[in-house]
Amino acid sequence: MKFLDQCKTYIKSGAGGVGCLSFRREKNVEFGGPDGGNGGGGGHIIIEAVDGLNTLIDYRYKQHFKAPRGKHGMGQNRAGAKGNDIIMQVPIGTQIFDENNDILLADLTQAGQTVLMLEGGKGGRGNATFKTSVNQAPRQTTQGGPAEEMWIWMQLKLMADTGLVGLPNAGKSTFLAAASSAKPKIADYPFTTLKPQLGVVYVDSKEFVIADIPGLIEGAHEGLGLGDRFLGHIERCATILHVIDATGDDVVEAYKTIRHELKEYGEGLAEKKEIIALNKTDALDSELVEMLTNELKGVTASQILPISGFTGTGVEVMLRALLKNISQARQEEKVATLKATKTTFELDEERNTADTWSPV
Repeated sequence: MKFLDQCKTYIKSGAGGVGCLSFRREKNVEFGGPDGGNGGGGGHIIIEAVDGLNTLIDYRYKQHFKAPRGKHGMGQNRAGAKGNDIIMQVPIGTQIFDENNDILLADLTQAGQTVLMLEGGKGGRGNATFKTSVNQAPRQTTQGGPAEEMWIWMQLKLMADTGLVGLPNAGKSTFLAAASSAKPKIADYPFTTLKPQLGVVYVDSKEFVIADIPGLIEGAHEGLGLGDRFLGHIERCATILHVIDATGDDVVEAYKTIRHELKEYGEGLAEKKEIIALNKTDALDSELVEMLTNELKGVTASQILPISGFTGTGVEVMLRALLKNISQARQEEKVATLKATKTTFELDEERNTADTWSPV
């Protein structure tokens, strides 16, 4: 399946049906009175987040969605049928932006979460609804409500617990394959990974999700190599696993390059909990591994663990460290949410007290 994480789509709700102008006509009924029915409401445009999807590729081939209009009212007080709603299913983690791609309209982060993007027009009134004691034969009806239309941008940001970052050919995909049942493409040249990959990891009877994004290069935060698009996929991660090639020319410079890109990109990536994986240590002796570890300790206080994605050495230890970081990060998020909720409640209470207080 092809991967698509951004698309532009045209949506239009249905207009309401027209109210009917009709009078009862039967044998021996001289003054039957009005019997025009109401028009049906137009269909809505609804977007729903569902499990089982991890790409927006369906919206690459169909880019226009138009809900049907409501049926017109008919005689004998028959109301028109409502137009069917269009429900657009998207992956969890999809964000909806306006036509200019700068105003966030909705953020779907849970399965089953829905958002009403465009409401269908209301059905028009038939002349039967205008009958009064002084107007027994009204000839008045109303048109149905108009349809609504707009262009929207949909952007997918993967929902994962850990994000893998690093320079091209650092061994991120090899680690993902060793830690999970995912089968990413692996080769001995840069930019083997061209699209984000997800893998489910099981350790100590618990599971979490790892997102592997293509290798970053200098200037990624400005869009070079689509780096800004890829970095967006780890915004929701609880922790970051920074993979560094131990056989590279300069591990410290490699670390600084990625950290600079995370900081310049923003969105809190530089503040996330981080673990450094010194990868490909199977090709080095223990003394050299220790020397490289000490060099990295000189520029960061993050935990550094030597591993080999190829042989699997140190992978289980790494997974336990990641699980610990994830648990701590999620707990901190809950505490922050509770504090924010409490603060909002207290502010509301203060406003209510100020509104109801009066001097004696």
